[in-house]
Amino acid sequence: MAEVAPEDLVIDVRGLTKRFGDRTVVRDVALRVRRGEIFGFLGPNGSGKTTTIRMLCGLLEPSAGEGQCIGYDIRRDTAAIKRQVGYMTQRFSLYEDLTIRENLAFIARLYGMRGRRAAVDRTLERLGLTARQHQPAGQLSGGWKQRLALASCVMHEPKLLLLDEPTAGVDPKARREFWDEIHALAHGGLTVLVSTHYMDEAERCHRIGYIFNGRLLTEGSVADVVRDSGLVTWSVEGASLAPLRARLSGRAGIDMVVPFGAVLHVAGSDEARLAAAIAPFRDDPLLRWTRSPATLEDVFIRLMSAANGEGARP
Repeated sequence: MAEVAPEDLVIDVRGLTKRFGDRTVVRDVALRVRRGEIFGFLGPNGSGKTTTIRMLCGLLEPSAGEGQCIGYDIRRDTAAIKRQVGYMTQRFSLYEDLTIRENLAFIARLYGMRGRRAAVDRTLERLGLTARQHQPAGQLSGGWKQRLALASCVMHEPKLLLLDEPTAGVDPKARREFWDEIHALAHGGLTVLVSTHYMDEAERCHRIGYIFNGRLLTEGSVADVVRDSGLVTWSVEGASLAPLRARLSGRAGIDMVVPFGAVLHVAGSDEARLAAAIAPFRDDPLLRWTRSPATLEDVFIRLMSAANGEGARP
């Protein structure tokens, strides 16, 4: 990350670590996120994403580490951080027997907001909820519940929005509309940290980081992460790819063979060794080989395999 003035950093933490008994779930994470930036936090279930988010917003005390969130110390100033953060969890957590308006009015009271009715009206209008304001939350579809949850998180005008798997279980159209709103909020100066499993969502972030087994393995723009992986990829199409996959897997110079629909991605970190490994199969007239750029998913599968000790074979 290029040098940034301290006042432009909304998150600036170092050595962030969390232990539960003898189990360490976050290990020495350093993270810097700029004002107005959308930072994508990626990793499999159990990788430490949610625990890290909860330490940043003052819900969990770090076992080790230091830093600031929204200009406040993450250890001493947790109450101040909570007041200026919006935190949207994966599970819908509002009252299903209350209407949309009633839920937002309740949230406004929790934050002690002045002019609560006007704030609710503005939020309903901004998130396109006005026409449904008297509908009970329990009757909403997944996409509309998601929109209500986002409304409840931004009504108090936080400086940082933390989104923990926010689009799980919603349809593609609702996901796209949600992300359009996130970009509009970021354009207005709101900083967003979002955890997600979806590669297309990761590609909509300004920068991304990949966490696995509690360690932040890489971060940067999508282009930077793909480039810095050093991964060389070939795509192969043809009939009966399953036997080919079995023959390619484990060959010297091939780090991974991954099916993507009717195509195999064959990748390695050494271009010459990879070329030698696939050479015996290139002359098969039933196969079509194409040199292709590595995808973000290729990179993350490679990172996960390497972290598990399944890296390139000798």
